[in-house]
Amino acid sequence: QAQTGDREAFEQLVYRHDRDILRLAYHMLGNRDEAQEVFQETFLKAYRSLARFRSESSFYTWIYRIATNVSLDRLRKRQSLREEISYEANTEAHPDRPALKDTLEEKSYYSNPERRLYGREVGLKIQDALNTLSEKERLVFELRHYQGLRLRMIGEITGSTEETAKNYLFRGTQKLALISPSI
Repeated sequence: QAQTGDREAFEQLVYRHDRDILRLAYHMLGNRDEAQEVFQETFLKAYRSLARFRSESSFYTWIYRIATNVSLDRLRKRQSLREEISYEANTEAHPDRPALKDTLEEKSYYSNPERRLYGREVGLKIQDALNTLSEKERLVFELRHYQGLRLRMIGEITGSTEETAKNYLFRGTQKLALISPSI
């Protein structure tokens, strides 16, 4: 029905999958504002491309693939920004622009300052550990452990097989296990 232009049907699809897409984007990006933007961009792209959806996979898989690609694009842009400018030089050269590190920091909701500091340190170590993974390893790891998806679904989302997803998960887990003693 949504493919025939029924806006209400599309709104129902959005409602059915909105939390999962937002959760995926947040776990991949670690930033609520960026996750909201990815959420909006994902459903906008889905709406514009709805006529091309061929039901070869479920709508769930299709929308997850779109959200994953949009999130990965954001991560790539973020990485290129980090490579182009240093945090300190950014604030000195552009005092009117907020420091990049300030926009990338996660907000903690612990009320105890000691817990907040510890939580931030652990969070940064986990993020650093995840950053050691390849793009595919990290994606598969996050889809499996943060989203709770089955490997077959992850394979569909990433455009590969269940076995390939299993291999990426294994390699990523092995890499993280080598780092975990420091966490």
